[in-house]
Amino acid sequence: MKRFLHSDSFRYLLVVAAVVLLGVFFATLSHNASSPLTTAVGTVFSPLQRLSAAIADQLGDLPVAFASASRYKAENDALRGELEEYRRKLADYDEMKKKIDSYEELYGIKQKNPDYKVCAGSVISHDAADAYGSFVLNVGSKDGVTVDSPVIYGEYVLGIVKKVNLTTCVVYTVLDPRVKVGAYESGTREYGYVSGDETLYTKGLCRLSGLDSSTSVVGGGVVCTSGAGGVFPAGMIIGEVTAVRSDDVSASYFAEVKPYARLDEVSDVFVVTDFEGKGE
Repeated sequence: MKRFLHSDSFRYLLVVAAVVLLGVFFATLSHNASSPLTTAVGTVFSPLQRLSAAIADQLGDLPVAFASASRYKAENDALRGELEEYRRKLADYDEMKKKIDSYEELYGIKQKNPDYKVCAGSVISHDAADAYGSFVLNVGSKDGVTVDSPVIYGEYVLGIVKKVNLTTCVVYTVLDPRVKVGAYESGTREYGYVSGDETLYTKGLCRLSGLDSSTSVVGGGVVCTSGAGGVFPAGMIIGEVTAVRSDDVSASYFAEVKPYARLDEVSDVFVVTDFEGKGE
């Protein structure tokens, strides 16, 4: 403490204090607001006054800014809610449109084939463990579905039911070697059977086997179900011939067939649970 009292800093502090006291004294005597000391002090501190005034103005605007931000957030939240509502309505609309289209297809099928008993189903999963793309429908024995019930998409053949539970069933497609469908080529009326092939499956093709070496079947021909065996109704469309080739194993020929239905994209299908000639 003694060291501080004898230091230069303490002397400077005393000088400043003396100057301030003198300024106050003279200002009191003169009663003049613009005394030299007042002017000097004002000159020194005026930048700080301006800065504090500016800060005060900014702080005064803060409630307005906070109010605007709150209003914008409320408006954004409301718009976001409306957008979600529109998305939900659009999804509902798409779902309803699919159902209407499905019922229109069903009506068309029933008009052309009044003997058909059909139930509508939707694909709920694909069997990733199955090399041939089988899929599961949300209909089963409670809906009249049985093993070997044909599965169609409009007028096009997709496959056949091979496993049935109470509420679901498993469908093997026409690309599956485990499926055989009596068929014919509509232009030549040459008969055979359609089945999957391990090599052709990767190309999205199946084969119409049993053609003679003198076959007249050519690319572009339409292959339909023949009704043989009583599993599929006659006249349902399977696909289009893309090529005709000789069988390396036998002396017969076969046609490569591309199904009209996109088997990996369909979502809503029909299962034919009964028809005239079933099992015959």
